[in-house]
Amino acid sequence: WSVSALPQGKAWQGPATFLLALVISAALGAAGVTVPYLEHAISLSVVLFGLMLIVAQRAMPVVLGLGLIAAASSLHGLAHGAETPETGFAGYAAGFMLTTAVLHISGVGVGLAIQRWLAERRGAVLGGLGAAVGAAGLYLFGQLAA
Repeated sequence: WSVSALPQGKAWQGPATFLLALVISAALGAAGVTVPYLEHAISLSVVLFGLMLIVAQRAMPVVLGLGLIAAASSLHGLAHGAETPETGFAGYAAGFMLTTAVLHISGVGVGLAIQRWLAERRGAVLGGLGAAVGAAGLYLFGQLAA
């Protein structure tokens, strides 16, 4: 989404927003903050990310897009924080932050590759990827609801 929806050279803003919201909310989760139906909300945030990919080429205010990323990331962070091991938060947080950063760097790389080599089919490719991500989120939600 960041590569397609943000101005050129600003694709880092989506992953940075996600990581910042993730670590802040993980600290809150480690302190005991939670929300009802957290796992359900996380699965629906995966659906949201799929929808954002589907509409990535349509104009969306940057603040809205980054706000949606921060809100969804906060749900993921609360869950990570709630699962903090007894060995402590710092090492655990470093691990999930590094893993998340690698996932986002990979996503930006895929987005740039799509933009470069599949430019004329970009809408269809992003739509297909978005549908797959959204379907995965719906599957997760269905598993939780069952």
